[in-house]
Amino acid sequence: MIQFAFLWAFILLPLPLIIWLAQKNREPELSPIRTPLFESWQAMQAKESTDKPGFITTLLFILTWLCLVLAAAKPQWVDEPIELPTSGRDLLLSIDVSGSMQEEDLKLRGKPVNRLKVVKSIISDFIKQRDGDRIGLVLFGENAYLQTPLTFDLKTVQYMLDETEIGLAGEARTAIGDGIGLSVKRLRERPEQNRVLILLTDGRNNSGELEPIEAARLARHAGVKIYTIGVGADEVIRRSLFGTRKVNPSAELDEKTLTQVAQITGGRYFRARSTEDLAKIYDILDQLEPVEDKPEVYRPVIELYYLPATLSLIFLLLPILLNLVSTTFSKRKSTFASSKAN
Repeated sequence: MIQFAFLWAFILLPLPLIIWLAQKNREPELSPIRTPLFESWQAMQAKESTDKPGFITTLLFILTWLCLVLAAAKPQWVDEPIELPTSGRDLLLSIDVSGSMQEEDLKLRGKPVNRLKVVKSIISDFIKQRDGDRIGLVLFGENAYLQTPLTFDLKTVQYMLDETEIGLAGEARTAIGDGIGLSVKRLRERPEQNRVLILLTDGRNNSGELEPIEAARLARHAGVKIYTIGVGADEVIRRSLFGTRKVNPSAELDEKTLTQVAQITGGRYFRARSTEDLAKIYDILDQLEPVEDKPEVYRPVIELYYLPATLSLIFLLLPILLNLVSTTFSKRKSTFASSKAN
């Protein structure tokens, strides 16, 4: 809708009429009120007759004044309200994409799938609920790298999560400490409020330059709270030529270190042995780190004052242009008539 920033400017509308009445009713001995603008218009009117051209000049003057007052009132187009993301948490999701995440010991919709597919499915639902937080994505395997920087754009985070595959950061080893270190580095660049890291892995730290405990101390110093999640079933049935046997696919999971990392930073350690466990964990995290309830509302404003201001300039110059054209045409007409007579 259209609104006016300076609505009081419309009280200036009758000003030309007041000045005209004051000049018309002035005493003979009083000197007239003179302004350069009115003198130029009066000079132009004096050259014209009292019929149509004078009426056009007066009309253009009125339109000029109306546009000037309209521009002074500063019209604005105010768009529909938009809810802005609030200054909620800066939340990084750090995900293990090493080769061990290919283990198919979890089920998704009743079908056995690898751990990463389950993690991506659960995290997708989690991301949708975090409107108001800045979300980022860090992947780690043999190395750690930033997949998505912290952003309010949850669609981009979701897209980059969908593009995440096992082996993007190397398959053979797991650099948990480097994953924490890179996440802390990114979170330190944000304002110091509600910095949260959710780290998910199925193994132990056996690569990288930074030990997880050392990285956790750096996180505590930077004001970053870490929630760690160990994912993977405790038991699966393996079939072979010699029959079936029970194995523990999560034997390499270092729960002790993950628990210490969480405790050092004031977070918690969670164990996800199934898809249902993982979904419940992210529900708990939603409660532990709730999203801001009251979003900020912003109404985009587009300034329109330049439109009536431009029109006023056109209306002001139009009589001068018409007078110039008329004079030029008259001169050419008289010159043509003289040459024809000769």
